[in-house]
Amino acid sequence: MARGRFITLEGIDGAGKSTHVGWLAARLRALGHEVLLTREPGGTPLGERLREIVLHQPMHLDTEALLIFAARREHLAQVIEPALATGTWVLSDRFTDATFAYQGGGRGIPSARLAVLEDWVQRGLQPDRTLLFDVPAAVGKARVSASTTAPDRFEREAGDFFERVRSAYRERAASSGDRFRVIDSTRPIAEVHTQLEEALAGL
Repeated sequence: MARGRFITLEGIDGAGKSTHVGWLAARLRALGHEVLLTREPGGTPLGERLREIVLHQPMHLDTEALLIFAARREHLAQVIEPALATGTWVLSDRFTDATFAYQGGGRGIPSARLAVLEDWVQRGLQPDRTLLFDVPAAVGKARVSASTTAPDRFEREAGDFFERVRSAYRERAASSGDRFRVIDSTRPIAEVHTQLEEALAGL
């Protein structure tokens, strides 16, 4: 049986991932693929409990990173790797690029420290394609403010935090070879869908 494809959706809060992930899953299913939707932190019962802690409990920045990688190891072992092995295509709302962007770029944890955890937890596994939904930080912040009445720890961060996160995302995209596709998520929905179709070509 052919291995499934692993596709991750990345971007700052308010970039539009949640708006388009359902359409993307439906498009892949229409092409005949089994598709699993999941998210990080989360994706498993334990991961979802850790997600609530990370999003709502104050903690040291190193603790935050370690909890996210702990949830990721469980997610890989229980959900992502078994699904890929059966030929299912996995769509994940965030993966390790988010950790390098948020905990690295946003919080200031050195990338070398995060890379050690990445190697340990993922054991070489990387997405087949990463879709980076890109918007200016001010646009993302405005979208979140308009749609959220109870912001979490990250959504309450100031605009300069998201500037750093966006910059880290773009730097990672530029240094990751052919894996990334940058999606201009300021465009109308139909144009974003066209970009997504092009981004998946070849998979």
